[in-house]
Amino acid sequence: MNPLIDTLKTSTDLMLHNLGIAMKTCDWRADVCGAPAWRYIYHTIHSCDKFFINPAVYNEPPFHRPGLDWPDNPAEVTLDEILLWDYYTQVREKIMAYLDALTDAQLAEIPAQCHMNRLALILAQFRHMYAHIGILNGVTIAHTARYPHVVNDSNWTAQKLPDSNFAGKERP
Repeated sequence: MNPLIDTLKTSTDLMLHNLGIAMKTCDWRADVCGAPAWRYIYHTIHSCDKFFINPAVYNEPPFHRPGLDWPDNPAEVTLDEILLWDYYTQVREKIMAYLDALTDAQLAEIPAQCHMNRLALILAQFRHMYAHIGILNGVTIAHTARYPHVVNDSNWTAQKLPDSNFAGKERP
């Protein structure tokens, strides 16, 4: 039994679901501090892909270009929605498989060539991803006057998922 891993699996799955809602509701071309929102989407997914498990032992995705994961850096390429949704799905599957293979005891271990233990890496990505979900949801609110759903733990656990990607009515 691994109650800590079970908790992390539930919370990680929920977090990635909430990122999916932010991705569905956000205008991917909207300007966010001089960069299109898709750059923040890529940054968020890429960070989870790279840092959730072990950033010291990581292979970039084949479409990655140096600096593309930092929205402040100019980019000469545009990643389309199909590619980014595929990447999101791959990262989600990779992360959930990783958690399936972990034990509670392994959370305190420091992966090879890394400076943080596994739990610290995971928690850092929770902080990072929810910050960016907030940014993407803020873009949606600013452009649509509608608040995207953020599914909470009790509704997730009870599988009470909303019928819509938006909460309530539009703001006046």
